[in-house]
Amino acid sequence: MQNNAVHEKVLEFFYDICSIPHGSGNTRAIAEWCVDFAKKRNLKVIKDKFDNVIIYKGASAGFENSKPVILQGHLDMVCQSDKDFDFTNNALDVYTDGDFIKAKGTTLGADNGIALAMILAILDDSTLSHPPIEAVFTSDEEIGMVGALKLDTKLLKSKRMINLDSEEENKLTVSCAGGRDIKIEVPLIREKVRGTLVKISLEKLLSGHSGVEIDKGRVNADSLLSRILNHMAKFFDFSIISISGGTKSNAIPGEARAEIVTKNADEFILEADKYLSIVKEEISAREPNFVFSIKEVETGDFNCIEKRLGEKIIKFLVASPFGIINMSAQIKGLVETSINLGILDCTDNTLTAVYSLRSNKMSALDALEEKITALSSLLVCKVTLFGHYPSWDYKENSQLQKLYQKCYREIFEKDIEIEAIHAGLECGVFASQIENLDCISIGPDLFDVHTTNEKMSISSVFRVLDVLLKVLHELK
Repeated sequence: MQNNAVHEKVLEFFYDICSIPHGSGNTRAIAEWCVDFAKKRNLKVIKDKFDNVIIYKGASAGFENSKPVILQGHLDMVCQSDKDFDFTNNALDVYTDGDFIKAKGTTLGADNGIALAMILAILDDSTLSHPPIEAVFTSDEEIGMVGALKLDTKLLKSKRMINLDSEEENKLTVSCAGGRDIKIEVPLIREKVRGTLVKISLEKLLSGHSGVEIDKGRVNADSLLSRILNHMAKFFDFSIISISGGTKSNAIPGEARAEIVTKNADEFILEADKYLSIVKEEISAREPNFVFSIKEVETGDFNCIEKRLGEKIIKFLVASPFGIINMSAQIKGLVETSINLGILDCTDNTLTAVYSLRSNKMSALDALEEKITALSSLLVCKVTLFGHYPSWDYKENSQLQKLYQKCYREIFEKDIEIEAIHAGLECGVFASQIENLDCISIGPDLFDVHTTNEKMSISSVFRVLDVLLKVLHELK
């Protein structure tokens, strides 16, 4: 099967997508671009008020009596940068490096721009064999699957769906975790404190996706910062001006900062440097690039968080769980339940902490939510739950699973690995809304998604596309 023309179109569409700002919460332009794509090809298209887009393509010759199939991806990307970059207006600076596509200084957005590109390439080609296609592009997946949860699934006729939001070509995903976010907002009382301002910075931790990389041992910068401050509180009297780190609840923070005021700056810096050097050695095998800095800035009067409140905040943060809570007893190697402190943000009036909770068992998810809510009672604070999305249960007799396995084996002469993942996928949302939905999730090799090191294998994209085209060709 020669698919060179489709391969070329996939890359062309991917570069087009990278030129359009499409971070979470900013999907209008990319949604309208997809609508324009459909209209230029005389394909029926619907865009709802949430920026979800559905493009319909009829069956090719010989497939007129076939049942339709949903091809699905999401429009938004996670926006992370290690430089001054305006994600709302600027195109990504994309380049090739051998077999990889990367972006200079920012996330690439291959999660999930490559899904859009692959689906659009299929919609664009009139020579391919396939059943009727319902191409579904959802908005704001990265901030709680907002678009999928609001999509009117009555607009869809299909009972089978191929999601293209996975990140390893040799794995076929058949189940995923459910999740929700918890936001803790602490009203701040401030007081004038005279002393020396010291800034603590933790940088260049690996970061990563809080579902996919939660089992890789990566250090959470927010949790590490609370550990440092808790240690220093045993030896020194200090007040906090601010603590912050992370910008996405579903990304493990790679950087964190604190500003404190103390009357013993020299001794404070010596002890902090000594302790952080021990920590650096402790985590060096997992975090080889970790660096820290502790700097004296100036002496004067500063508007600090009231001291007793600051002490409670440190205790709350250091007691907050992070990482794996339980491994699955049913599926070997699967993280069952986890938590990530993804955002710490401090303004003059409020300290905000946002946690991402995940579990393949909803009862375990509820229990973890109750734990954080109980812990938050140590503070006077507001607790908000949001971003809930359902888990996707394994379907033992899936025809799509069997067909994809067959096509993969025929092309590559080896078996694909079947997996359940700890991350959330929109498959769970669709399966909860479309009765008896047969669903699988596939995707090419992506690395370090949600970080500025993100990269995508071009050859892997082509291989996954070839299997997908064979599946569509045989999906009568």
